[in-house]
Formats: sequence, structure tokens, C-alpha cells
Amino acid sequence: MDLAELEVFLTVTREGRFSRAAEKMHRTQSAVSQTIRKLEQELGEPLFDRSSREGALTDAGRVLQEYAERLLNLRSGAHDALKELREVQRGQLVIAANEFTALYLLPVLGNFRRLHPMIKITVLRSLGSRIGDQVLRHAADFGVLSFDPQEPQLSSVIVYSDELSFVVPPSHPLAGSKEISIRQLGAETFVAHNVPSPYRDKVIDSFRKYKTPLHMDVELPTLQAIKRFVAMGNGVAFVPHISAETEIATGELVRIPVRELDLNRKLRLVYRKKASLSHAAQAFLKVAEAYAVERGGNYRFQRRST
Repeated sequence: MDLAELEVFLTVTREGRFSRAAEKMHRTQSAVSQTIRKLEQELGEPLFDRSSREGALTDAGRVLQEYAERLLNLRSGAHDALKELREVQRGQLVIAANEFTALYLLPVLGNFRRLHPMIKITVLRSLGSRIGDQVLRHAADFGVLSFDPQEPQLSSVIVYSDELSFVVPPSHPLAGSKEISIRQLGAETFVAHNVPSPYRDKVIDSFRKYKTPLHMDVELPTLQAIKRFVAMGNGVAFVPHISAETEIATGELVRIPVRELDLNRKLRLVYRKKASLSHAAQAFLKVAEAYAVERGGNYRFQRRST
């Protein structure tokens, strides 16, 4: 029993006669009759009362009719669902990011949402050290990382260029400086993020290189908390520039270049190299590329790292 046989069976039930069903399906009457006989042999039950000129269904025929309609409706539903996926009218997009890298996603996801409002979007908060593995385990379609994971099974696209910015409150003695030296920071109290990262290590190495004490006397769990604490006059900090743009623009924080530090970093969208991307994921890549072309500046779309 296959769906084609069930389609013939239902057509006969709707039309009432084999001849009308054959005409409806553009087949010969003998072909329709043969299909029904084959179906009856497979089921071991007669489906039509042959003594009735209107092709009345037997009890077995009525049972099969109900299930045949369900099966064909399921097939139709499957075709419609796949069409909607192709046209990005349904589906889901899962992206793993940390507190910092999620900031890149906000405007891009805003554009994606406007273009594809039926796609469900989930951003999983995760540690950068775990994001590559989540993508490989199919827990996420993409990950956003501030470093190259060096994983041969992952591909990556550079989508944003950011830097660590040194920020102080407006009342700080250094707030009016156009540029400072790292050696001027030896007596400062730094408010640090308590999540390890490659760039935290680079800052520590830079202070060590220039033989300057680094006092990380306060560690907080989020960038938002760090910014608020510094703005309240409780220390200074290095934060991703993208995370402090608003506070710097409004004057709540002051950014000061540090002569010896040039800590640029590139954000990457990472995804499985050998797996085919879903229609929603392909659409997201197109939106990310279009957004980079439109905005320019720190936004970019480079398939090969530089």
C-alpha cells in the first residue's frame, strides 16, 4: 500500500464510480480497477460493495477512507511546511554568544526579524570557550566568538572589528587626557570581568611587559555592572568598545587611548564546515552581509580571516 494507491481509492470514493474516477485522474477505467483490486489484495478486505452501482464502501473501506485522508493530508502538510522553510516563512535560528558578542547581534537580528518575522530566534548565553563545541554538537546554528577557535570542523566569517577601550568616570583626574601611558595606570584600581578571556590575558601580559602593577581589586560578573560601577567613581576598566558606545557618547564614561595598548579584536560568526545550513541560517548570513555593506565602519563580512 502506497500513497498513490490511496489517492486512487479516495478519488473513487469521492466520485462514486470507477469510470468517473478514471476520467478525473486521466487514467483508463481498467487501470483504476486494477489499482483498487491490488489494494484490496494487500489489505485482505473488499473496499467497495460491487453490488452497488454507486460504489458504496464496505466497513473496511470506511475505515481505510479515514486513515487515507489523514495520510494524504499529512503529505500535503509536509510539502507546505518544506515550502515555507524554503521561503523562510517558518523555522528557527539558534545562535550561541556571550554577553559581549551578543551586542553585535542586536542590530543584525533586528534587520533579520523585519525581513523574516516568522522565524523563531534564540540566542543562547554561553562562555566563549564552550561556543565552538555547542555549534559542533548542533546545539546552535552559529556561534559568535572574539577569537578564531582553530577548529578544523568549523568555518568562520569575520563580521565586526572591535577594540578594548580604557574608560574612566568624568570626575577622574585622567579624564581630560588625550592619551596616556600604561605606566600612568600603576596606581589605579581596575574593575575587571571575572570571566577569563584571551584579551584579559593580553592586558595582564602588557602590564607585565611594561613593569607596571595591575591592581584588579574588584571583579564583577557582567559588563553592565562594570560600567555602572566605574561611572559611579569606583575605579577604571577595560571594556569592549561596542559595549560602552552609549555611555561614552552621553558622557557617562570617558574613553582614553593608552599609548602602548592596541587591543583590536575581530568578532566571528562560526558554523559547521561540512553541514548544510538551514534556510533560516542561510538567510541570516545574507542579512549579516547586507548589514555590513550598508553600515560599513566596524561592521564587515570577510569569509577569510585577516
